[in-house]
Amino acid sequence: MSIKPITSKGTRDFSSLEVARRTYLKQLLQEAFETYGFQPIETPSFERLETLTGIYGEESDRLVFKIINSGEKVKKADVEALTQGLYQKFVHSLSEKALRYDLTVPFARYVAQHQNELSFPFRRYQIQPVWRADRPQHGRFQEFYQCDADIVGNNSLWQEIEMLSLYDNVFSKLKMDGVSIKINHRKILAGIVGFLGVESKLTSFTLTLDKLNKIGKEGVLKELQANDFSENALDTIEKLLELKGSTSEQLNTLEKLLVNQDDGLEGINELKFILSQLESSPLESVVLDFDITLARGLHYYTGMIVEVSAPETVKMGSIGGGGRYDDLTGKFGLKNMSGIGVSFGFERIYLVMEALELFPETLQTSANILFANFGDASVAIAYKYMNKLRSHGIACELYPNEVKLKKQLAYANDKKIARVILIGSQEIEKKEFVLKDMDTGIQISHPVKELLSLLIS
Repeated sequence: MSIKPITSKGTRDFSSLEVARRTYLKQLLQEAFETYGFQPIETPSFERLETLTGIYGEESDRLVFKIINSGEKVKKADVEALTQGLYQKFVHSLSEKALRYDLTVPFARYVAQHQNELSFPFRRYQIQPVWRADRPQHGRFQEFYQCDADIVGNNSLWQEIEMLSLYDNVFSKLKMDGVSIKINHRKILAGIVGFLGVESKLTSFTLTLDKLNKIGKEGVLKELQANDFSENALDTIEKLLELKGSTSEQLNTLEKLLVNQDDGLEGINELKFILSQLESSPLESVVLDFDITLARGLHYYTGMIVEVSAPETVKMGSIGGGGRYDDLTGKFGLKNMSGIGVSFGFERIYLVMEALELFPETLQTSANILFANFGDASVAIAYKYMNKLRSHGIACELYPNEVKLKKQLAYANDKKIARVILIGSQEIEKKEFVLKDMDTGIQISHPVKELLSLLIS
């Protein structure tokens, strides 16, 4: 029985043109990262399950792709846990490894494992695929690339400014106008729950607030009520969700509200410093706005958090985000290692560029030159020149069979090959070749001894 040719859910094939465009985007990001002094690393596609779980939060942990044990290890499965309905315990007994969910946690493991080999602060970038058992939809896949830049080993607020500048640099090079960045601070959110007298509910507060775009204000308030937030607390939160005015006006309002909350005031002062420095060196291509509703639900954020939105002309979710984390490496035994990281949503940025037609039209996806096939004598001459052209970096290919010229030219058209070289029996006799321009249809004969100089110049 034949197998239906279809990709697995949440994955995609890429055509030659798509690969060329993806390569262009990767190279642009790589150049930007290296301009800012970031060094590349790579980590394995899978990690130990214990490495990847317990950091992202329960909801994200469920999206980690587990790798089922094989061979004798299958015997370790806790069948009793299965019969008792303890499915999570059963899964962990059946799996010891998992595909990486993101690049940040493997990076934290890398830093802890290689700490004696690194110079701090360590500036790293990473461009690799990750996997999530998420429900596929527009701009969301189960296999996709992430592009991260992190600085660990330093808590200077100038690193926050560096990351915002990096975003500005990349989107400027991509010529992507209308990109906006929302900014907030986890200490401000901690100050709010402290003011409300529910310090222990910071995690549930941020996780719920992070769903605002999905479930709306009423949905957020309803979920918080279900998590035992009082009516007074809900009234205050509702007012905060409607906070208006300029960034400085909003921060001043929060400063008055959180006057007795040290965490909250610290977060406000840090944002004021960052924003004041950007006044003297303003961002050029992105708009930066304070947004009290920005939460970023991942547990490890402790300081400034940001989220990048695509131009309004394109319907797309977040195309980037990140923030400060103070103890991500602590799980791996390396304490007090503050860091900050941002991620570029590679797949969504690609889709936005495609929608806005921002990819260069000249991206090369095939050979520049096709040598037509007129039989063995023709091919022998063609190969001599093809090897010399390739040694000069000129992409060329030979049509594999001696068939009608019309079919060979149609092949060149399909592959958008610009020029075809014809060396038939008459050309061999005259020691000539014919150069056919596929765009204009014009073909001109030249002495064969001029072939290299004509094509290499």
